Amino acid sequence: MGSKGKVIEPANKHMTAVKKQGDNDLDKKTLGEIKKDLLARKKQILDDLGDITGKDAHDKDEHKAKFPEYGDKVDENAQEIGEYSTNLATEKVLESTLRDINNALERIEKGAYGICKYCKKPIGKKRMLARPVASTCVECKTKLQNS
Repeated sequence: MGSKGKVIEPANKHMTAVKKQGDNDLDKKTLGEIKKDLLARKKQILDDLGDITGKDAHDKDEHKAKFPEYGDKVDENAQEIGEYSTNLATEKVLESTLRDINNALERIEKGAYGICKYCKKPIGKKRMLARPVASTCVECKTKLQNS
């Protein structure tokens, strides 16, 4: 085994698995950098949402796209509708991304970040750096997409 590996609990009780510590393990420094980046992205998304939405009076955590007011002429009305449609689509994407970021930050706080929610195996540093909001490993994500 050597000093570079450690025995981990095998999936099959009749086998022994060896996990080599290496470049694909999440360490505290990397986790801190990811958290910092997620918080910065969260702030940017909230700022962007603030530019195109107002707060929903019925739900403090939800936003409602602003309807722009350019005037009463036909071309101004068309421009208002076009911008409002764009704002609605942008709002949905931003809110979805914000939800993913909040979920990732919650997993960091609970100590569950970087663990696949389906197979409970480590997702890996490379995937977490590429997609910090990932909650599934590549193998499980592929299985989900193919089913």
